[in-house]
Amino acid sequence: MIRLLLVDDENLIRKGLKALLKLEADLEIVAEAENGIVAIAQVEKLQPDVVLMDIRMPVMDGVAATRQICQQFSTAKVLVLTTFADEDYVAQALHYGAAGYLLKDTPSEELAQAIRMVHKGYTQLGPGLGKVMGQISLASKSTPPGWDALTPRELDILKLIAKGASNREIAEALYITEKTVKNHITRILDRLNLRDRTQAAIIASSLLGVDN
Repeated sequence: MIRLLLVDDENLIRKGLKALLKLEADLEIVAEAENGIVAIAQVEKLQPDVVLMDIRMPVMDGVAATRQICQQFSTAKVLVLTTFADEDYVAQALHYGAAGYLLKDTPSEELAQAIRMVHKGYTQLGPGLGKVMGQISLASKSTPPGWDALTPRELDILKLIAKGASNREIAEALYITEKTVKNHITRILDRLNLRDRTQAAIIASSLLGVDN
């Protein structure tokens, strides 16, 4: 069972999300929060697996809450739900450790699947918000230290990570084992001094011109 915290200042949106996600047998909504401060308190108290985080909220917005949650609670994954108007905020949230973003009008089936993938440790970068990648400091066009040491196979894996592919999908696409994929990803993160797949996806999108 994947335990969820719903964070949005609009009660109607929280109720709508709750009604949709309750239909999924493997998802459980353990709490709701109307701002970032309440969200942090709920994460500390209930230890949810995934936090669905709104960006624009009173008292404390989703960016500040994401930063604090990712710093203090390493087991909680933050998935940002946003609109086209929030590109700057989404970029900041990703930089501070959010596992990805989706637009608020994402169909419920896709949202549920994204929650499952984020829970497994994968990155979920939704469509649109074209300027997001360019607004993150990691996504500068200057190559990071270690970039030139990447092998052609590692670059192929980076491209697939940027497209949101899972380890299994990467293995199938490149005709290698999942264990080999994991080993490659570990080396990529080490070479580029990156924290996780999200940062790898961001930098690959920028430097390799990948359109997820």
